[in-house]
Amino acid sequence: MNSAPNLEAVPPRRVGLLGVPMDLGGGRRGVDMGPSAVRIAGLQEAVQRLGLAFTDHGNVGVPQPESREAKDPRARFLFEIANCCRRLRGRVERLLEAGEFPVVVGGDHSIAMGTVAALSSFHQRRGERIGLLWFDAHGDFNTPLSSPTGNIHGMPCAVCLGRGVPELVRLGDRVPMVDPSRAVIVGARDIDSAEALEIRDSGVRVFTMRDVDMLGMNEVMRRALSIVNDGTAGFHLSFDMDGTDPSIAPGVGTPAQGGTNWRESHLVMEHAAESGRLLGLELTEINPILDLQNKTAELAVHLTLSALGKRIL
Repeated sequence: MNSAPNLEAVPPRRVGLLGVPMDLGGGRRGVDMGPSAVRIAGLQEAVQRLGLAFTDHGNVGVPQPESREAKDPRARFLFEIANCCRRLRGRVERLLEAGEFPVVVGGDHSIAMGTVAALSSFHQRRGERIGLLWFDAHGDFNTPLSSPTGNIHGMPCAVCLGRGVPELVRLGDRVPMVDPSRAVIVGARDIDSAEALEIRDSGVRVFTMRDVDMLGMNEVMRRALSIVNDGTAGFHLSFDMDGTDPSIAPGVGTPAQGGTNWRESHLVMEHAAESGRLLGLELTEINPILDLQNKTAELAVHLTLSALGKRIL
């Protein structure tokens, strides 16, 4: 397919926001406040200044970790996370059916299983498949057998590509939700040893930060988009804020040095917008407790604008 940017791509006219204050998938508290932080940073007003209609659909309900006990140490809070992702799937599907472009804000990255299940199932009913662009410092490719922590926020990419426990893998109408040959991980630099074996075995394409250094983000995104758009209706962009460098996004759940800078991060979003094939956007792992004056949430707002088509000129 032609992967050149479509500079005349029309941005979505109606944007629907869903917050998912999920704090069950990781081992560090605080990311449940991510949706509130992004709202405080002015997401609604900023999107409306682009001339787009915007509806804040509130939050998907999530139980607090203090009120639950993690029964399986290999997949902590599995029952609660699966239930939340099923509710999120339903909410996102309703946005899609209403013709709204879904912007989902977390919360830890386990929420992506619900978002991708919605997009995959919605397009499956149309006889279509979707691609997946996973921007993250981590692979999120563990399974309960490989995970050193049992934290499910380290598993969602694997789940979306058909690996893991049935309660999660079957959240969508098809298994896998996304064909591994139509998925790409960008920005990886902190991957567990057992997880690396899972990634290699899956066949998913990974562009590490070394690849970004060697090729440049422009070429990385050109190659990534050619994969996720090949034979698909378009792609979902699941953007973990820890994929960016802590110098520009200090308030994240699992920071890792050596991430993308401000312009590289925006270039990811600009390429996604200019492709004209972005089906949904997700931003995760914003932790206001660890942030500096809401800096990370403000960056998330700016990045969202770029994904929705904002240009420098």
